[in-house]
Amino acid sequence: MARTNNDAQHLRRLRDLYARAGCMPSYSEMARALGFKAKNAAFKLTQRLVASGYLEKSVGGRLVPSSDFFTVDFSDDEVRAGFGCEGNATGRLQAQALNQLLITRPSKTVFLQVRGDSMVDAGILSGDVAVVETGMQAVHGDVVVAEIDGIHTIKEYRIDRGKPYLAAHDQDRRSMCAKETLNIIGVVRGVVRSYKPSLTGRAKLAKQGALR
Repeated sequence: MARTNNDAQHLRRLRDLYARAGCMPSYSEMARALGFKAKNAAFKLTQRLVASGYLEKSVGGRLVPSSDFFTVDFSDDEVRAGFGCEGNATGRLQAQALNQLLITRPSKTVFLQVRGDSMVDAGILSGDVAVVETGMQAVHGDVVVAEIDGIHTIKEYRIDRGKPYLAAHDQDRRSMCAKETLNIIGVVRGVVRSYKPSLTGRAKLAKQGALR
């Protein structure tokens, strides 16, 4: 009887191991984590993952993840957030990495953590990670990271009668006009938000009695 191929399941587990350790585990560690009886089974698994393009061999033969290693299932079905919304769900899945959704020019892209609430009405919250493409010419309506009179901030870039300024998106709707300098560091291409509380956040919630 043919043996069931569990490579997809093992690959998902390897992603978890890599995320925690920041490197590929040894064959012995891999065997223990995946429930193999011998590390030779782990070696054969990695050979198959190399052949399928999920792993690569670097200089010296060390195993490293390829770009495909980080892809996860991406469904073309939409998540409806309102009542009475009709959808045409197909159930189709494709492999997609998060960076492929947000990053078009890796050499010019940086991640910056947002602090403050001046962009909450634009859906950008304190603690979010902004995906910023540097070296871009901003146009009216872009959300940008800018340096204005020595202060770094994230705001919407606007032009009124040929004069640029920065607009906030909060209840105060504050605007910032440069007295001396306004330098656009980069254009925000997206934000990443984690709903997993940090250890500090958990401790705070526990102290308030919110965790039961």
